[in-house]
Amino acid sequence: QVQLVESGGGSVQSGGSLRLSCAGSGYTYSSYCTGWFRQVPGKEREGVASIDSDGRVNYADSVKDRFTISQGNAKNTLYLQMNSLKPEDTAMYYCAVVPLGVASATFPALYCLQPGNYGEDDWGKGTLVTVSS
Repeated sequence: QVQLVESGGGSVQSGGSLRLSCAGSGYTYSSYCTGWFRQVPGKEREGVASIDSDGRVNYADSVKDRFTISQGNAKNTLYLQMNSLKPEDTAMYYCAVVPLGVASATFPALYCLQPGNYGEDDWGKGTLVTVSS
């Protein structure tokens, strides 16, 4: 079955950096969305950064120019380089992947950044990021 394991979270002070990793296994999708999402208690899960099988990348406005999403050569590993971290970045960070029935380029540009477009069981367990002021 699909397994996603996040790592790399930790506690840093404002302005610091972290690199999150997501190791995926149990799937081989030719067309897909994958991305990073975050959630804090009492708030809905939000998209942070996503990339699809056609290489289209999207970022939340709040992290644009600070975070960079990338994939390993094998495409089953996802990274999120987080620079210039702010206290409001504090959250549990999750990675997710979902297969698409057709080429990802035929989907709306922001499709992969929307948490609701991923299945309930398409998520990792999360890694905690805490940014102090």
